[in-house]
Amino acid sequence: MMRDLNYNHLRYFWAVAHEGSLTRAAAQMHLSQSALSVQIQKLEHQIGHKLFERLGKKLVLTEAGQIALDYADTVFKAGDELMSTLRGQPIASRQVLRVGALTTLSRNFQIEFLRPLVGRADVDLIVRSGNMRDLLTQLEAHALDVILANSAAPRDAHSPLRNHLLNEQPVSLVGHPRPGGRKFRFPDDLHTEPVLLPSLDSEIRVSFDRLLDLAGIRPVILAEVDDMAMLRLLARERDALTLVPPIVVRDELAAGVLVEHCRVPDLTETFYAIVQKRRFPNPLLGQLLLEQPNAVGSALMRRP
Repeated sequence: MMRDLNYNHLRYFWAVAHEGSLTRAAAQMHLSQSALSVQIQKLEHQIGHKLFERLGKKLVLTEAGQIALDYADTVFKAGDELMSTLRGQPIASRQVLRVGALTTLSRNFQIEFLRPLVGRADVDLIVRSGNMRDLLTQLEAHALDVILANSAAPRDAHSPLRNHLLNEQPVSLVGHPRPGGRKFRFPDDLHTEPVLLPSLDSEIRVSFDRLLDLAGIRPVILAEVDDMAMLRLLARERDALTLVPPIVVRDELAAGVLVEHCRVPDLTETFYAIVQKRRFPNPLLGQLLLEQPNAVGSALMRRP
């Protein structure tokens, strides 16, 4: 069985490969040329391949040597970044933010929240969708830095989770313009008007059902959808009222394809950033939480 890689040997190889000279690398590392040569030979023996070949007086990387150098560059760059991060001085390089988002969350909201990072050349932005349970599992495994959700994560006094309330916005019934400009009467017209609703997993659906129960109304439900992007498509395609936060159909409202018939009284949707308490939090996330609330809030509350 192959022994674990000796990283001291790898460091010596890395120095020689970048210097292109055993003499210069030995002087830089305060070693004799013979001692440095022995270290390189030990690495070659361990991995089973020659790393250099001589062309005249020059040392040239073999194919295996080039592969080894690519990996060594990654290893030592990551080591430098690790030390800088732990010292609170992250070096200028590409940073990664991993975001999880509930499938029921508005895509427009996600874009507004992440806008400061979108298109930045020094940032890799990774966004994954899923249900709360799967996303929380990834967050706890440090595979995600933050979850964007429209409900808070369950927690107790010992939980490492933190719920940051980003904003809240009203919820509306939207649809195509009514013939003759007829006004919509809430909740009376819901006796006969068909509706498209979020699924029962949605908190706004639960609250909406409660309002209608109190009014003694059983609506005609055409569809129940757990994905806001699909609900948006159905709102455009079907002649029905759709229960959504206005930001979900912001473009359609602005274009007049859909109109807001009614803002449902006493019904709002909340937006949370769920994080796990960490000793070394992602600095990109800190920037978003500090910079975004006002911008997101104004975008959410703006009426088309």
